[in-house]
Amino acid sequence: MIGIKIAFNRAYAAIAILFLMMAQGSLAEEDDSLYQTSTIGALMQGVYDGTITFGELGERGDFGLGTVQALDGEMVAVDGQFYQVKSDGVAYSLSDSMITPFSVVTFFDAEETINLGGRYNLSELQGYLDNSLGSDNLFYAIRIDGTFDYVKTRSVPAQEKPYPPLEEAIKGQEIFEFHDVEGTVVGFRCPDYVEGVNVPGYHLHFITLDRKAGGHLLDLEIEDASAKVDSISGFEMDLPENEQFYQADLSDSQEEELERIESNPGQ
Repeated sequence: MIGIKIAFNRAYAAIAILFLMMAQGSLAEEDDSLYQTSTIGALMQGVYDGTITFGELGERGDFGLGTVQALDGEMVAVDGQFYQVKSDGVAYSLSDSMITPFSVVTFFDAEETINLGGRYNLSELQGYLDNSLGSDNLFYAIRIDGTFDYVKTRSVPAQEKPYPPLEEAIKGQEIFEFHDVEGTVVGFRCPDYVEGVNVPGYHLHFITLDRKAGGHLLDLEIEDASAKVDSISGFEMDLPENEQFYQADLSDSQEEELERIESNPGQ
């Protein structure tokens, strides 16, 4: 059993809720749980060595996102297939033996469809979804399929040891822009109380319909689309069993830094 102390700048009650959800996750039905390897706080500190393979990850979910060993690109999982969008912008199929330092997956089973009924950029889309989702305290898996007028994504090249922090690593990111492209938005909205563990709010990736390109979603423009949503009440997390993770300082809030990382529009 590996023990860890994670500090949040939230009330102790919020911490209690998080770990209660983690405990419930081990009891929840497989298709109503979110499974995560490592923490976003560790990734931000440069913990890019993983201990879980994508073959193992596929046993925990068929839908999700993350990254690959050494921060080598953006991972997108959709319909049970796992893809690695590398810094050349190309989506490659991931083999079961490859390793992830941070990923989040679930078995996607849409419970409702939210008709957007208008034209939205990414910020407007998130605001509309916020007003449509039932609770601020649950996890939601979100999938949007359609033709997008515009999509902007990024990916980051593999890092070399000693690994830099994530905010430093993304300075080498590559930006990709798509126009009139068919594809799928894949991601999650997480509650605010997961700060340090996952990304509070929205974390979204994109992959084209032909599954040949994509990346971490920075912006989009879409009209008259619909979002499929799966609410998730279970949460389970495994921590890396390596010295890099054991020695990482995860005690400080990194909220502002994470906001910069998630929305960084360019170099």
